[in-house]
This record gives sequence, structure tokens and C-alpha cells, in this order.
Amino acid sequence: MPGYLVTGATGLIGRHFTRLLLERDDTEHVRLLVRAASRDRLESLVATWPHPEKVSLVVGDLSAERLGVGDEVREELRGQVDHLVHLAALYDITADDETSVRANVDGTRNVLELAADLRVGCLHHVSSVAVAGDHEGVFTEDMFDVGQRLPTAYHRTKFEAERLVRHQHEVPWRVYRPAIVVGHSETGEMDKVDGPYYLFTAIDKLNRLPNLPLVGPDLGNTNIVPVDYVAKALLALVTRQHLDGCTFHLVSPEPQPVVSVYNAFARAAGAPTIDVQLDERLSKGIVRLVKLTEHVPGVSLVRDGFLARLGIPPVLLENTAFPSVFASSATRKELASSGVEVPRLENYADVLWRYWREHLDPFRARVHGSRGELDGRRIVITGASSGIGRATALKVAAQGAVPLLVARRQHELEEVRDEIVAAGGSAAVYPADLTDVESVSKLVKQILDEQGRIDMVVNNAGRSIRRSIKLSYDRFHDYERAMAINYFGAVRLILAVLPHMSERKFGHIVNVSSIGVQGIAPRFSAYVASKAALDYFSKIAATETHGDGITFTTIHMPLVRTPMIRPTKIYDAFPTKSPDQAADMVVRALRERPKHIGTPEGYLIQAAYTFLPGVVDALAYEGFRIFPDSEAAGGTGEIKLGKGERHLSKAATRLIKLTRGFHW
Repeated sequence: MPGYLVTGATGLIGRHFTRLLLERDDTEHVRLLVRAASRDRLESLVATWPHPEKVSLVVGDLSAERLGVGDEVREELRGQVDHLVHLAALYDITADDETSVRANVDGTRNVLELAADLRVGCLHHVSSVAVAGDHEGVFTEDMFDVGQRLPTAYHRTKFEAERLVRHQHEVPWRVYRPAIVVGHSETGEMDKVDGPYYLFTAIDKLNRLPNLPLVGPDLGNTNIVPVDYVAKALLALVTRQHLDGCTFHLVSPEPQPVVSVYNAFARAAGAPTIDVQLDERLSKGIVRLVKLTEHVPGVSLVRDGFLARLGIPPVLLENTAFPSVFASSATRKELASSGVEVPRLENYADVLWRYWREHLDPFRARVHGSRGELDGRRIVITGASSGIGRATALKVAAQGAVPLLVARRQHELEEVRDEIVAAGGSAAVYPADLTDVESVSKLVKQILDEQGRIDMVVNNAGRSIRRSIKLSYDRFHDYERAMAINYFGAVRLILAVLPHMSERKFGHIVNVSSIGVQGIAPRFSAYVASKAALDYFSKIAATETHGDGITFTTIHMPLVRTPMIRPTKIYDAFPTKSPDQAADMVVRALRERPKHIGTPEGYLIQAAYTFLPGVVDALAYEGFRIFPDSEAAGGTGEIKLGKGERHLSKAATRLIKLTRGFHW
């Protein structure tokens, strides 16, 4: 019985081919070359395949000298390998030259050396129709170097790899050239976004448009085949005798118009289809005009930015269509008796679409549950043990979210959780110290291990310090304490979750800031400065993470009656928002994800300082003069006491009404 050695068994084609190979009764032993770093993953795969007892792993690396396979292993394999199936390669049209050469050219050269040393019966090299480059017209299976131009590193390195195989004389060989390979026609399984999948995000956005007929240019023809066809055809040809020295095109027998491919997926997505095509001459003019935009700096910047938002690499525009028509008569003749045929794309496009939507859509994390925008979201809420944090947790849980409660005091968090659970919701408790790097790192890791994801973060935990600068000359630690939690604590948490959010292409961060940042708040130089620092950090972070689907909302919160303001007794006479009212602002920030939420008074103060800064300074000074430092801050706190209430002067009362919610 023949012995097999397969490279690239963890890849898309490799997984399906090896599984089919193991199902054959005449397959006695299959050796799989695998990198040490991928060994555990491959072992897990093999365990799910039929007859895993037929498999043994050979540790090696395509980029290593002699494939990293030592003399002892080579001696054991020598003369035992009838078929070396070389599937490992870099299938990526966007890859650079160096990376492509290392994987496709150097890797193939190393495989050839191993094949010769082991005296294998036949080397089966999986190439690509990309070797045809820009050849116009029919490209037959026995054609190779016909003077074609090779536009990308992928085209060039696949061509050079095949040339190495063809021009060596030590090992019998066969070459297989698949077309563009998409997912399994029955399950939709695919391992990455590639080929037509780059267009799926754009198609998904189009399904929001009215389903009206579209007019589009003639974009030429392409050629797409599902991975199950490639694997079945490859297996049938590898195991057939007397085919050495032959090349086989694993392609659709008829060219597929790009517009027809788009329409197949558009129907699956519920997007408008292109029902009218422009004539060839006009279409070519449009394509040329698009290509000219590369040389117009402003236009090309906008174009590339637009494509980046859709996840479409610009190189794809020039390589969507094939100028070649790939003949496959010899391949179909050999496969005729096996019953292996290419299914029509129209018959399985919906299967590919569903799999992409569930597993590969880079923005699938944005999809919420049926109960609304917050349904199913995992929302980290800091300072969740009381006040605004507690009220927010109760409200988001009522809307189907799972609040992840963070604060230092575990027992208080557990009380909030129990209240949520009693109301029919779900929550989890995560005690942590946001001022400690290790604590935050452990916090995020634990949440991801237990919850699987973090969708949103509410930076609510904070420390307020109301003290005039005159009383702070020897209290620099006030500023350090304020920054430690209000700024560094929040930034520490944001930095810890951003990699996860970037990977999922979704995340929203709500920062509970202060109305004091919008104006000039006397006695809050430590507190407001720390909040302002977070405001500007978030503004900059929002620009850098915009393409990753991560958004930020800053809430300039007015005065809220929470335990944090209790030490300042004059606030007993101030109108304030309740924690529930403040939580409504946070919930709105989570649901609608605006850049900013504030109050009319806050916007008025902000506008006044923009246009009349001197007047605002004078007004703020009056507030500074009227409202004393509290006793807790080291002041006198001198206010006339009445019948259980604190009575302020008329000037103070008018100022409070004029700047309602401001932190005086």
C-alpha cells in the first residue's frame, strides 16, 4: 500500500484532502509535516478525522534548512514515501515579496531537496492558476512560460515555485493549479477572508439599500471553485497511476463573469443585484479611469481609505478578473470516471454567505440580540458597587446585557449582582484595583476566560477632590491620587481591552467625565485635570481605532448625589441629578454611541468660555469667593445654618441656578 507525506495539512485544502485520504481503504500510513508551533493544533484536528491511527507527525519547517528534518528521521522515511503532496504555501495576494518568497519559493526548494533525499515516488505540487499572470486568451494545462507578466508577489512566487518543480530531474512530479478556492459547498467552511470574500462586507452594507436593479460595468471573468471539489479532484488525480509530468487545472470549466459572481452573493445577502451591464467599451473606460486615480494623491487617499473601511485591499481591484481562460479538458477527462464535478456557484453561494456571516464577518461582533442594542452585550462597569455604577448595572441588565461588575469591595459587588439575578438578569463580579497594573491585567484575562468577550466598558470609578490650590501647596499627593484612578486607572483598563476589541472589530468605551471640564471649576484643579486628561486621551484613541470599529463616548456628567460628594456639605443645598438619572445618560451612551453627552448648562458654559473667557474667569472667581472650602478639605466651611438646611446668600443661589449641575 502507498505511503504519503503531506505538507500544509492544517491549511484549507490540506485539511479536506488529508481527511479524504484517510477514508480510503488502501491508505496505510500518512505522515504530516508540521511546524512545532502548530503541532498541538494538528493533533487536535487529526483526532477528529477518520482513522487517526494511520497518521504520524513529522516536525519540520518549510523555511528551515533541510526543512528542519534531521538525518535520523530522514533515514526512517527514506524509501517509505510513494507520494509527497506539497500543499503548504502562502495563499495571499496582499503579501509582500520577502514573505512570499520565503514561503512559496524557498519552501518549495526545500521540499524538492527532501523529496530527492527520501527518493519519493512522485512529488505532487499544488500550484495556482495565478502562474498565467496577465496572459490573454486560452491558457492550457501544458502551457507555462509564455511571456506573461506577473503582477503581484503571489503571482511571481507561485510561478517560480512551479518552475523549480518542472526544471528538476531527480523526482517525478505532477502539478495542480486550482482556481480561486472558496469554502466547502455543503458546509461553507472557510479559514480566512480571501478572494471574493473581500467583497462580502461591501455586499452586506448594500443590503440596507432598496432592492432596485443596479447598472454596473462589465468587469470581465473570474474562476471560482469550492474547496471540497479541489480536495476530491486532487485525491483522484494523486492516486491515479501513469500521470507523472502532467499538469491539471482544478477550475470551473466555464469562465464566470464577475458580475454573475457578485449577483450570486448579493442574492444570498438580500442585496440589490446588477441587472444591466454597460457595454465592453464603456466598461473598460470606467476601469481605466479608476486606475488613474492611483496617481492623484487626494483622490487615491480617499479611495484607499474607503476600501480600507470595507476591508478591500487595493491590489484586489486590478486582479479581480482573469484575462486568461483556463482550459481543463485533460483534467475533466481523468476525472470523468470518478464522478468529481464542479458545482455551480449559484447552488452554494448562500451556504458560503451564511458561514461568512457567522464565522468570518469582521464586524459580526456588532450584531446584538433580539431585545435591542444592549441585548447580550458584556459590559464592564467600574465603580459598580454604588452610585452611578450600581444604577447603570441594574438598567443595562434589565435590557438584556450582562454587566461585569468591577470595584474593590467584593461583598458590595455581590449585593448588586444578587439584586440583578433576583430581577431575572445576569451579572458577574470581578473585584480589582484599577490603580494596580497587575490587578487590571488579571482582571481582563479572567473576564475573557470566563465571558469570552468584552463588548463595552464604562469607566465610572473615580475620586473627587474639592480643595483650593492655596490649601494644596503641600498636598501634591492630591493630584497623584486623582490621576491614579481617574486617568491612569481608566487608561490602564482601556489599553488592556483594546487588543481584544480591535481583533473583534467592535467595542465601545464610555468615560464618565465631569461638567467641570467644560468650564472652569474652582477648587477642582486635581479632579477636573484628571478628567480632562482622559477626555483627550480618548479623542486621540478614537482616531487611531476608528478603522477597528471601536468608538468612544465622553459624558460630561453634572453634579450627582452619590457618596462621593457627601463630604462637601454645601452640596446639600445644590440641585443634583439622582444616580438613576445619571445612569440614564450612561445607558444612552451605550445604546446610541455618540461622541459626547452633556447637559444644556454644560454646553452653555463651554460656549461661554470659548467666546468670552475673561467673563467666565470673573464669574468663576465669584463662585470661588462665595463658596468656601469644606471642612473636609481643610477650610472653614462657614455657611449660615438654619432649620436643618444650609442657607446660601442670594448671589450664591442665583449662581447655582445659572450653572445648574456645576461643581462649585
